[in-house]
Formats: sequence, structure tokens, C-alpha cells
Amino acid sequence: MAEKPSSPVKDKNYNLITILQESLQHAWMMETYIKDAEEQGDEELAKWFRKIQRNNVKAGEQAKEMLQKRLAPEQ
Repeated sequence: MAEKPSSPVKDKNYNLITILQESLQHAWMMETYIKDAEEQGDEELAKWFRKIQRNNVKAGEQAKEMLQKRLAPEQ
């Protein structure tokens, strides 16, 4: 497997925004996977996908809070 090239953007807030976007996108994508598992009668898999979805939503919420703190003007 080839190494990824280093990012030209070396910014911690950019990285945080990227993780925020990816976490919430994955949470949204899980809806499809949950539905597919349920339609195929695999409740165990659907349950596992829901757990992943909750973890992604939690990560997204935490990232939003962190980003708000970092972008808020200092008082």
C-alpha cells in the first residue's frame, strides 16, 4: 500500500473540520447500511451499524464543540 502524500495544509483546525465532516458523513451513511441489514433480516449487523453510527455522531458533536471553542473570539 502506497503512503499518502503529506498534506499541503498543516493546520489543526483544518484537520478538526475534516474529522467533523467525515464523522457526520459516516453517521449519515450508516442509515443505508442499517436499512440493508434490516431488509436482509440481520438484526445483529443492524445493531452493530447503529453502534458505529452513535459513535460517529458523538465524535461529530465533540468536534463541533472543540471547533466552536477554537474559533470563538477571545474575550
